[in-house]
Amino acid sequence: MLASKLSASIRLLRPQQWVKNAFLVAPLIFSKHLFSVEYIKTTVLALIVFSLVSSSVYIINDIADREADRQHPTKKKRPIASGIISIPEAVVVLIFVLAVIVFAGKDLSYGFHLTAAIYFVLNLAYSFGLKKVILVDVFVIAAGFMLRVLAGAFAIAVLISPWLVLCTLFVSVFLAISKRRGELLLTIRTAGYSGRAVLHEYDLPLMDQLMTIAAAGMAISYALYTVADRTLTIFGTENLIFTTVFVLFGIFRYLFLVRKKEVDDNPAHLLSTDMAMVLNVIAWFASCIFIIYWNDIKSWL
Repeated sequence: MLASKLSASIRLLRPQQWVKNAFLVAPLIFSKHLFSVEYIKTTVLALIVFSLVSSSVYIINDIADREADRQHPTKKKRPIASGIISIPEAVVVLIFVLAVIVFAGKDLSYGFHLTAAIYFVLNLAYSFGLKKVILVDVFVIAAGFMLRVLAGAFAIAVLISPWLVLCTLFVSVFLAISKRRGELLLTIRTAGYSGRAVLHEYDLPLMDQLMTIAAAGMAISYALYTVADRTLTIFGTENLIFTTVFVLFGIFRYLFLVRKKEVDDNPAHLLSTDMAMVLNVIAWFASCIFIIYWNDIKSWL
């Protein structure tokens, strides 16, 4: 009994969603501090704290949406919706998580704490109202990803390129729209499930158009970031432009998967279970490290 409660409590945190917080690591990589032990320690701590902040939001959201989740084909298996975890037990877990956040994050910067607080409040507003407003719901999800990048930058006190922030905006809007698209298809193809109210304001042609616009913005803003004067000055090379091929492949592959696996409403699951996508992300990451840190690598060799 205790083991099952503990397992359910861990599932309540949705650790599988923590992969989204990888955006927080971007400033570490693109500020040329990837091999600095102190910067790594701070980023890892910030990553843990922010992941727990996101988990606290998930707990509150699951409490608020428990009735709707019970009607969902997969969300009905969540600990609160399924009845494995009671609301008082979920509140205890929430208090524990918040206590860990306060204790673990006490040495992080004010900017990080402010960003995490904005993320928390914005997502509470989303859970209790903004998710019902067409397009606003998408941009709130997108803002969450941008706040992750800013939190990572504030944690290690570095500046990030406006082009990188803009690229993050397009990436997050792209993923948010794809999530809504998957949810809409789920309502269409699942008998007896109507889904969230805002889904009835959308239609597939509109979502496909919005995804195309976001995909184009993502590709262009990333390409412009790689050749921006500030980027060339910091990295001392023009070769980062060649990593754009991986970004384009990733966009095309994701669009293909969205249409092939038409009822997957979880972008993180879609990204992490497709081997071609996983290998492409690894190749992009490795090429960025190789190009950005080439001089350091040469000195080590």
